Amino acid sequence: MTSSYRDIVDSARASHLDVLGAFHPVATDQTPGGAGTLILLGPHEPGFWTHVKADPDFHDGAANPLDRWSMRVVGALAAKLGAVALFPFGEPPYQPFVGWALRSGRAWQSPAGLLVHDQAGLMVSYRGALALPDRIDLPAALPCPCDACETKPCLSACPVNALRKDHYDLAACHGYLDTIPGRDCLNLGCAARRSCPVSQSYGRLADQSAFHMKAFHP
Repeated sequence: MTSSYRDIVDSARASHLDVLGAFHPVATDQTPGGAGTLILLGPHEPGFWTHVKADPDFHDGAANPLDRWSMRVVGALAAKLGAVALFPFGEPPYQPFVGWALRSGRAWQSPAGLLVHDQAGLMVSYRGALALPDRIDLPAALPCPCDACETKPCLSACPVNALRKDHYDLAACHGYLDTIPGRDCLNLGCAARRSCPVSQSYGRLADQSAFHMKAFHP
């Protein structure tokens, strides 16, 4: 029996994940052949990081605990729903998650160039996707939160002005993270991401941002 969108949301949230977008693929979307619906999964907040940090994957000393948790949990969800599990990490060829996010109608390019999400703001991240064989009914697309954001703090929050819609100065970003003031971003998360009003209401813990920043800037 085909699961409804609501069923999939409930199943994902039972594992501390959430549906952060979905769309009906076309040939140019580079999804597995025959997929009728693609579901994007990310952290269900608040509470995601507390849940995953308590998992054995984070205490066995092996590398990449979050990726291993994601593969196991998203894989189990895919098996339950008769879907194919896809991930934004692993070996090439890499899955086009940014393009999929933009296709979902729930993520856009922000004025700072980073992806922004209607619910997660600039803290949006994806732990996996489900390629369902059937085409299921999806909710209507939501408006981009940047359209109603008058101050656009993401444009001025970066201490070294590394982020612009058409350019990301990666060297300046990494250089700043090597400084003492840069520890603020390392320990709390990217200042531009934190400045987003939607990000501030998402419930993501600083400890999770520090985990991702350490992977970005070892």
